[in-house]
Amino acid sequence: MISRLLRTVSNRRAFLGAGALLPLAPLVAGLGNSAAAGEHARVQTASTHAGNHTGDHAGGMTTVGTVDHARNGFDPYDMLTDWETGTLSRDDQGRPLRTFDITAVDVEIEIAPGIFFPAWTYNGRVPGPALRATEGEQLRINFINNGSHPHSLHFHGIHGASMDGVAGAGLVGPGEHFVYEFSAHPFGCHLYHCHAVPLKRHVHKGLYGAFIVDPDPALHPEHEDVARSRQLGALENQDWQELIMVMNGFDTNFDDENEIYAVNTVAHEYMKRPIKIDKDRPVRIYLINITEFDPINSFHIHGNFFDYYDHGTTLTPTSKTIDTVMQCQAQRGIIEMSFHDHEPGRYMFHAHQSEFAELGWMSFFEVA
Repeated sequence: MISRLLRTVSNRRAFLGAGALLPLAPLVAGLGNSAAAGEHARVQTASTHAGNHTGDHAGGMTTVGTVDHARNGFDPYDMLTDWETGTLSRDDQGRPLRTFDITAVDVEIEIAPGIFFPAWTYNGRVPGPALRATEGEQLRINFINNGSHPHSLHFHGIHGASMDGVAGAGLVGPGEHFVYEFSAHPFGCHLYHCHAVPLKRHVHKGLYGAFIVDPDPALHPEHEDVARSRQLGALENQDWQELIMVMNGFDTNFDDENEIYAVNTVAHEYMKRPIKIDKDRPVRIYLINITEFDPINSFHIHGNFFDYYDHGTTLTPTSKTIDTVMQCQAQRGIIEMSFHDHEPGRYMFHAHQSEFAELGWMSFFEVA
């Protein structure tokens, strides 16, 4: 019911008077502890901030106020480039061994100004840390469950049945731990998430994160330059502006419909703080959809086109020269584009489901 009311309100924004603010408080007042401060949230019309640059470009349809990222313990802007590479060593057989430490913990997070969500998290953040390894490395993930429910880590990659993160294969009770071990295959843009039941609850509460496997250039001599450009820290990789974007949504009143949509959790964050892009360097986006309750999500860029690598498991594009891509839940891929021939300015990108954009999933690139 709340979701339907929010949708109706969004569609009627044009009828608001000049300078009017549309409070969400009457709609979210009954959401309980998950939105205890919802009365502070607002959606504003285009006339509200006629002189506001972001408001002008976006038609004013954005949340008002700011989220306390320090309180959350994570900043969506930092998340764009915050790769967790773990600790690299050698195993007993002399093979490269990359070790990660992940802890599940219950944390209340602010997902829009004044709207709080009782999340289940990996390492205290949503999405969890963006794990990054190289193809062929041995991976060891030390998982501790300090949460209030059984949890696990299910990796979208190649591994044995005993490491699958389901019951009897890495499902961990509160206060317990488990060590997942497998090799990093295949290369690409992947993800991990909790696979405890009910699955939809554990996913939408925040237990998911990016899992990126860089190709080993030595294994791909026919596309060695491309492989090197994807290898974090390589000279060829430094030419690229790499970003991680996890498309997610939040059901604040637990009616199996989302009231907030975002990239990297906080609604409209990259409208208020547009992502700075150097027009002379290409852009690579690791795009992952983990939105629960909606069958698809999407990415659309204004004024530009891109190449797309479905699941990131190829070194040649699976789709060329497109400006919109759809992903079902758990689908992911790599977007590559350039603004080299573009004039400086703000280029909007967002979900091409209008409702998603209006409820949080709308952003800007600041190209200069």
